[in-house]
Amino acid sequence: MSADMKADNDAVRGERASSSCLIAHEYMIESVLRGSGRPGIRPSMPGLDPVVALAALFDAERAARDAHDDLGQLGQRDPARLLPSLEKACREALALDDEDEASLRLKCLAELLGELDGGRVVDVLVDILGCEDAEARRAAGEALSGLAFDRFKDVALGVERALARLPDGNPALAELPYLLAEVPEPGVSKLLARFLAHRDPDAVASAIEALVEIGDPSALPLLEPLAKDARRVELEDEGGTEGDASIGELVSEALSLLGRGASA
Repeated sequence: MSADMKADNDAVRGERASSSCLIAHEYMIESVLRGSGRPGIRPSMPGLDPVVALAALFDAERAARDAHDDLGQLGQRDPARLLPSLEKACREALALDDEDEASLRLKCLAELLGELDGGRVVDVLVDILGCEDAEARRAAGEALSGLAFDRFKDVALGVERALARLPDGNPALAELPYLLAEVPEPGVSKLLARFLAHRDPDAVASAIEALVEIGDPSALPLLEPLAKDARRVELEDEGGTEGDASIGELVSEALSLLGRGASA
């Protein structure tokens, strides 16, 4: 199976799982398919009736949508009542040993949080962005991106908190610069400068790439102090070829690209 086919299959499984996720205890779905205590269709289940299974799947999808809508409306009316439950659910999901269950819950939470706003919402989304699951990180990134376009100040302040509170090596530190690069706000370069000063070399490398992507020649003075930085990072190009480079080497290339832009 090719990598693309595997990614597509994984995405389909993630979508199926999300259809039966529950976020609050008020919404409990009773299903004939809970043979192992977890929702889902098990093709190897003896005597599985596909008609009954499909009906249960459709019921679960309706219930999940209703729960999502009700929770979203509660978040708009009374966020102080909902947010503690979302924060607790996120902590619990991040602590799970079951990777599939953690992915299901975190993806559901990210999609719901994307309909809310405020600093606490941004912090929880950043925590999800820092998890190991690609599906959940993607959902959190999309939610944060949407918030950044609508309420940049909330996201900017959340990014500053993330820089102060997240440990070195947290995946969110390397993801946030790319997210910021897509936002047409004058404060983005100032935030990326904070990443350039971070101890985590992956965060620094991401910020360098983000500044090149923005293409703003005014970023040249931000990069020059790192020209001799010997810290090394792992790289992967669009074709999947892996390699490594020093921060100084990345800066040299960035200075060249941005310098050409300035002289054009």
